[in-house]
Amino acid sequence: MISYDFHYVRPTSIVEAIELCEAFDHNGKNPVYFSGGTEIITLGRLNEVQTGAVIDIKSIPECNRFEFEANTLVIGATKTLTDIEEINHFPLLSKTVSEIADRTARNKITVGGNICGQIFYREAVLPFLLTDSEVVIGSKDGPRAQAIKDIFKEKLQLNRGEFLVQLKTKRMFLDQPFLSIKRRRQWDTGYPLITVAALKVEEKVRIAISGLTSYPFRSPELEDALNAPNQSLKRRIDAAIRSLHVDVLDDSEGSNRYRLFVLKRLLTDVMTGLGGDE
Repeated sequence: MISYDFHYVRPTSIVEAIELCEAFDHNGKNPVYFSGGTEIITLGRLNEVQTGAVIDIKSIPECNRFEFEANTLVIGATKTLTDIEEINHFPLLSKTVSEIADRTARNKITVGGNICGQIFYREAVLPFLLTDSEVVIGSKDGPRAQAIKDIFKEKLQLNRGEFLVQLKTKRMFLDQPFLSIKRRRQWDTGYPLITVAALKVEEKVRIAISGLTSYPFRSPELEDALNAPNQSLKRRIDAAIRSLHVDVLDDSEGSNRYRLFVLKRLLTDVMTGLGGDE
């Protein structure tokens, strides 16, 4: 049970949502946007999220789209992970989100909620980083489209009052060879340790990683090392690990040394599985 009172509103347009957010913000309500709500509810019960207003964006039509527009797949931010998995327009995304939490939770968790959440895993963003996707952001100046690589820097860099409306991915990326592998400390249960998503495009393997550090990321330097010509797979993976300049997590799920060990094994599996081990 959440121990404080708050206003709940459900706008039906991007403009209305932005106007409500500005009004609540002006009145000191510290409003939050709500798409699936699992994290807000959980953290609210723990008093780790305090808000005087919740703006539910699930009735905004643009946030509920899941369809092709010419050669682009449009995914609304309020589509649940279960919807994505079952409709399966984007196989790499379907595979990646199918291992987030359990089925009951995936029925409520939305793709936008996962990407914009506070937990550091946020695995749903990995396929979008690999496919040069765009995001559509709702703002007071109207919706704007932006490359995800330019706006996702450790997290989605949103201005006050903005929210994620859609993600757009070119059809050409959807049929490329891929792998998505999650490793847990207990292998079948518990929180993930590391998730690696990979896509092979024009004979080069792209890699995005969650769980190694406090945010999901894609590293061009790591990819350059993995795809270097005329070197053994072991040498390339060793170079890829050395290329990482991130603070590797060291917590109860796994030490930093153990995480790097697991990553090394995962990179071997990915390169072998996608035919990049020659």
